[in-house]
Amino acid sequence: MSRTPPSTTTSHGVPTAVVHRLIDALNRGDLDGMLDCFDPDVRIEAPTQPERGVQGREHLRAYWEAALDGTGEIRAKLLRCATDGDTVLTEWCWNGTRADGTSFARAGVTVHGVVGERIAWQRMYMEPVRGDPETVGAWIVKEMASRRKA
Repeated sequence: MSRTPPSTTTSHGVPTAVVHRLIDALNRGDLDGMLDCFDPDVRIEAPTQPERGVQGREHLRAYWEAALDGTGEIRAKLLRCATDGDTVLTEWCWNGTRADGTSFARAGVTVHGVVGERIAWQRMYMEPVRGDPETVGAWIVKEMASRRKA
């Protein structure tokens, strides 16, 4: 398995390039840009919450439309990225503020099956960040506190 540092810009055609495009689009709130990262028949699984799985880009659109409409802002930070052939493993955090002003943070791992330049399947292991701010969510807590001061 090769490790790609989060700050590395990947070249066209490299499996990690689509993950970087996805994160950039998510951070811009660009739904069409996000969806373009996925194959039209993408299969999304949440093994720890099977009822949350979706099949197809249009179902993914409905999910993200609801998520982004209910979110005042969302940011993603890639912590680690590794490849094994056309499989990309990522560790990342999402944080943001919902439209009602409450904050949220999720952290975890996603596994992406990349075909060509799109994600054909994805397994998500993302969970809400809770507990000790010295955990993986520490950067989220600090970032959100600095935003509140601004």
